[in-house]
Amino acid sequence: MPTSPCKAIMKTIFTIFSLLVFSIISAVNSCPPSDRAALLAFKAALHEPYLGIFNSWTGTDCCRNWYGVSCDQETYRVADINLRGESEDPIFERAHRTGFMTGFISPEICKLARLSSITIADWKGITGEIPKCITGLPFLRILDLIGNRISGEIPADIGRLERLTVLNVADNQLTGRIPVSLTNLSNLMHLDLRNNKISGPIPSRAGDLNMLSRALLSGNQISGSIPVSLCKIYRLADLDLSVNKISGLVPPCFGKMAVLATLNLDCNMLTGSIPATLLTSAIGNLNLSRNALGGNIPDVFGPTSYFTVIDLSHNKFKGLVPRSLSAASYIGHLDLSYNHLCGRIPAGAPFDHLEASSFMYNDCLCGKPLRAC
Repeated sequence: MPTSPCKAIMKTIFTIFSLLVFSIISAVNSCPPSDRAALLAFKAALHEPYLGIFNSWTGTDCCRNWYGVSCDQETYRVADINLRGESEDPIFERAHRTGFMTGFISPEICKLARLSSITIADWKGITGEIPKCITGLPFLRILDLIGNRISGEIPADIGRLERLTVLNVADNQLTGRIPVSLTNLSNLMHLDLRNNKISGPIPSRAGDLNMLSRALLSGNQISGSIPVSLCKIYRLADLDLSVNKISGLVPPCFGKMAVLATLNLDCNMLTGSIPATLLTSAIGNLNLSRNALGGNIPDVFGPTSYFTVIDLSHNKFKGLVPRSLSAASYIGHLDLSYNHLCGRIPAGAPFDHLEASSFMYNDCLCGKPLRAC
């Protein structure tokens, strides 16, 4: 029987209504047009010629299958940008190469107001500055820009990012000073500024970073003394200030820090003596080489001394090799070369497994593994 006109009209209305409801649900469950527009503007400032990582950035829903983009499951706002130039992702394996990208980080990224993490790492060719507006992203927890050619300064008001836990801008060309406001980042756990051209002192209030576990500042032009306030950071396990222009004394309080395991202060201009506290502490990797430290090496090693590495080479130490080294719980690698030490090298462990290079170029050391006394 033929369909009545009323049934046909109802069927048409139902179909239109269903399509309308589906369209509304799809629109609600996809990223807003403003986020999509900001991502496309961000992409337009970059050029990635080899891997095609932006080829998937098509269609209206940037929350679905856009490479490196993740959205909040409730709000469908863009929450994470994760673009790494060195990865085990299949896109890299198929290309048999690491990534290379040029261009700059567009300030349009700041229109993604719900961003929680920004990772644009190891692309080697990205230049320009860190957009200052990034400090206005209230939900940002991770900012990882390692391994590019970014220049300029760390934004002066970086301390506005109250939720930031990771700040990694290593291996770039950043200049200027460490902003004083950085010490306001009370949730910061990982700070990596290595291998830039950052100068000036470490802020005196660095000890306010009470959640910090790793502070890696090596390979810069940082000057001034080491702030004693760093010793207040209970969770600090890894401190690397090597290859800078830091002067003054080594704070004795480093030896009283409960979890500090790695202390690298090599290649600076430190003077004075070694605090005895460092040699009986929780530190297991201690590098004080290539400074101007002097005096005797404290003869205080004991059962709490456990060193995988202890490097005191290229300083001005004098006197004897400490006999108490044999009382240490463990000495893996020891380097006392290029000092002014004198006298007989003690016998027994750990000296019997050390090579001559550990003691060479001193004033008058003798005994195994060097020449006989």
